[in-house]
Amino acid sequence: MTHRAENLATLMRERLGVRAGEGFEAKVKHAGRRLPRWARKQAAVIVEAMALEAHPKLAQQVAHKKVDKAFKELTYFLERQDVKTRRKNRFLDFVAALAFVVFVTIGLVLAVMVWRGLV
Repeated sequence: MTHRAENLATLMRERLGVRAGEGFEAKVKHAGRRLPRWARKQAAVIVEAMALEAHPKLAQQVAHKKVDKAFKELTYFLERQDVKTRRKNRFLDFVAALAFVVFVTIGLVLAVMVWRGLV
């Protein structure tokens, strides 16, 4: 299970750009909203199973089908992520926010000028 979790941590580093933290649990914590809610829940299932697996008596409580499903779904999600598209979307979001700020500023300046009777 640890090996599979490390593979997921590597995918998170490559596909989501999560550089901080060592190991799967730290990567999930630092990924935050880059992972959708359902993926964070699946990651929590894996982290809990890893914690239970560390103890011999508690390892019997691990629901292997649920954990395998979580690994499968997270792997599928992370392999579908495209780094170039993510960068392009971040750039376009920045440009859109900048354009909005410029238009609002121009609108406020014009409103003040009309209010003062300068236009």
